Amino acid sequence: MKKVIVLGSTGSIGLNTLRVIDELPDDLSVAGLAVNKDYEGVLAQAAKYGVKHVAVSDPESAARCVESAPDDITVHSGENGLEELAAIDDADLVLCSVVGTAGLRPVLAAVAGGRNVALATKEVLVAGGHIVTEACRKSGAKLIPVDSEHGAIRQCLDGIGGSKGNREQGIEREKIKRLVLTASGGPFYSQKDLDLSTVTVEQALNHPNWDMGKKVTIDSATLMNKGLEIIEAKWMFGIDIRNIDVVIHPESIVHSMVEFIDGSTLAQMSVPDMRYAIQYALTYPKRMNGNLAGMDFSAISQLNFEEADMSRFPALGLAREAGECGGTMPAVMNAANESAVQMFLDGAISFPGIWETVECVMRKHKVIEKPGLDEVLDADSWARTTAGEGENR
Repeated sequence: MKKVIVLGSTGSIGLNTLRVIDELPDDLSVAGLAVNKDYEGVLAQAAKYGVKHVAVSDPESAARCVESAPDDITVHSGENGLEELAAIDDADLVLCSVVGTAGLRPVLAAVAGGRNVALATKEVLVAGGHIVTEACRKSGAKLIPVDSEHGAIRQCLDGIGGSKGNREQGIEREKIKRLVLTASGGPFYSQKDLDLSTVTVEQALNHPNWDMGKKVTIDSATLMNKGLEIIEAKWMFGIDIRNIDVVIHPESIVHSMVEFIDGSTLAQMSVPDMRYAIQYALTYPKRMNGNLAGMDFSAISQLNFEEADMSRFPALGLAREAGECGGTMPAVMNAANESAVQMFLDGAISFPGIWETVECVMRKHKVIEKPGLDEVLDADSWARTTAGEGENR
């Protein structure tokens, strides 16, 4: 029985994680649950799964949770609550799906205790990849990808016996020529004549294939999501960014590919449903029957691929630039994007204003080449403040 802590348990990934656990009751159980504000939701989940530890980040919501929780439930409150929960003894795996860099400290807390982390919060590695991977090296903890793209790469590598190799994270990098991340293109990529400055929030949230949270859905529409995944893949698999490519694949059936030095390519395919990647992360390195449907190949008429257009969707290029620059630049790029996405959702800027804001903040930043955790978090805070200044809109 693998005991799982779910950080972000009432969000899209968290709810799908619990659905996967429901299908594998003899193999998986819930040891802890965490949310930002939804204390009523997390208490209901705790009652259903018999959980004795919950965490609520928002101080006001945490206070209400303490008042409402049964006496046998420990509530970990405030900014330190997620870290405390991630470090409890009675757990085998921490799944992190909280939004943004809020996941960085709890991931480090879990890793410090030698606990494996199933990572759905790509911003953790985007902002602090060098810090997290070094912590994993010291403790022996493993990072297991939850994103469908990185989960696909992990499965392709496992398919050649990579998990038994002699490299960190079980990856024999000398066999790999490049990684190819697939992108659906979001709701606008196929609309070549669409004036992106006219895009509404409702249109941007109408993803053709995936049911995700608002922030990730907007990132998919700008292609920033794929840019973040390039940086995440760099740290997750130890591959140079120059050897990580992106292709548009509107069907979202091939989730990513690995090309090897002999010219062969392995691809991982499944129905576009996050539960497939989540289940592999939870049961890793085993495969189990969680009652997920297989592919109906007779229903697939064709699979399409094309090069990503970075001139029309500059966010992808900005993320690649930040990843190549390194230091504090990825944290700044990511924080500016988070702020810009929220401003777009609030109606304060246009759709192109998202990447325009990100670029403006990046151009103002003075990079620290080898930052510690505090410097990364300071850069993150600076970028959020700078992104909100009127001159960037």
